[in-house]
Amino acid sequence: MYSRHDRFLLQELVLRDFRIRYRNMSLGVFWSLLNPLVMMGVLWFVFTRVFPVKWSDDYHLLVLCGLVPFNFFSLGWSTGTVSLLTNSNLIKRVPIQREIIPMSTVLANGMHFLIQIALLLALVLLSGRKPTILWAWLPLVFALEVALVCGLSLMTSALDVYFRDVRYVVESSTMLMFWLVPIFYDHGSVPAQWHWVYWYNPIAAVVLCCRNILLQARVEPETMIKLAVLSLGTLALGLGFFRMVKARFADYI
Repeated sequence: MYSRHDRFLLQELVLRDFRIRYRNMSLGVFWSLLNPLVMMGVLWFVFTRVFPVKWSDDYHLLVLCGLVPFNFFSLGWSTGTVSLLTNSNLIKRVPIQREIIPMSTVLANGMHFLIQIALLLALVLLSGRKPTILWAWLPLVFALEVALVCGLSLMTSALDVYFRDVRYVVESSTMLMFWLVPIFYDHGSVPAQWHWVYWYNPIAAVVLCCRNILLQARVEPETMIKLAVLSLGTLALGLGFFRMVKARFADYI
């Protein structure tokens, strides 16, 4: 169990990371909005004007439902992986449960995630869609994604202490995942023989749940169950692995 001191440190680290990211930037947190908007605009232009493919009348929303969860996954996992070495001085000087470090980094990115979710919901409303009772599922979907990224970051941050090239493996993996998650294309366009690539892909499940709830007003129980099992399982595995190997961190940090 985490003490009151650990919870206080977790809160302070999340706020610190959030402030540091936009320190001395003239646009501040608006960069959290600008990034997905620019990427959405580029993908919309390419796949509606350069290579026009008719998937949806609201293609920009289909893209944004993929970009927002993927941006958090990519940034949260990458920064979480290097968090222990980035905060090595803190680890050496302050008595703290070390798993708090990667988790606080992921949660700090979660604050930017909330800003982008607000942007997504605003654009959905502007498109003429009205909120439904199914929107109540969205906090659970996004919370499960946070749990997934925390679990992955706990594993890779621990490995990065011993093997410094793990961060590059993570960067390459997120680049690969951009194409294996239905961000700028619809899952229905994937040939049946390749569905297995997406079946156990929890980020693909997050995107599909988001699109189903916001754009089609439906929930697929099978996809939700798969997402819950994979996310919570990854978090449990990450915590277990981290606690198993953290005893020798001091020799390498």
